[in-house]
Amino acid sequence: MNVYETDELLSQYLGFHFGDHYFGVSNYPARCAGICQEMMAGRNRHKALDLGCAVGRTAFELGRVFDEVVGIDLSKRFVDAAHHLKEHGEIDYFRRDEGELGERVSISLAELGLAKAAERVSFATGDACQLGPEHQDYDLIFAGNLIDRLHAPGSFLAGIHKHLAVGGTLVISSPYTLLEEFTPRNNWIGGFELNGQPRSVLDGMRDILSSHFELIQPPMDVTFVIQETRRKFQHTVAELTAWRRIR
Repeated sequence: MNVYETDELLSQYLGFHFGDHYFGVSNYPARCAGICQEMMAGRNRHKALDLGCAVGRTAFELGRVFDEVVGIDLSKRFVDAAHHLKEHGEIDYFRRDEGELGERVSISLAELGLAKAAERVSFATGDACQLGPEHQDYDLIFAGNLIDRLHAPGSFLAGIHKHLAVGGTLVISSPYTLLEEFTPRNNWIGGFELNGQPRSVLDGMRDILSSHFELIQPPMDVTFVIQETRRKFQHTVAELTAWRRIR
């Protein structure tokens, strides 16, 4: 079973995107959207693409400033939840305390100031590595916690320029959690030694993206927390970079 299609992960991600903050760590999907907006200051903000959008918080936040935002995720459960939020403005989920104990929690786009932005956002199920010809000329593409969940991250990075306008911005955030259940070892772009020297995922990204991009935001840490139960949390530090398409 795909773990991203389970009730448990859906509830965790709804809480991650729209729930409470923990340990003084700000909302990660909203923070990433804010960084994207900063990267786009003074530039075209017509179309944005949120790849690996999960349940949609970053896409909704980008809808505050972009004319059109498309969110794509491989998980049908995640996309269905995001679409339900767009259409109905609210959704609820089960926040687990321990075992079978917990409570239902409601999410409201209106309470988050996102109801108007939602009108400019749409969602679809899809594979980031197989984007159709309709996905072209975006001013911004955001890939959050995505590249370490792709079967072929190198192929994705080598072709992503085709979907951006020249001068467009690519923002990538990831903790580089390399797992063979998602990415076969032969498809890793970093996280190993090459000719006796350590090669990081960032090194791989630099090599692949340099054909069409320049780095405009050096690596910065963006922390996030995902609650699993009342007493168990994932505390992760992603690395975010931004790249501008120059050719």
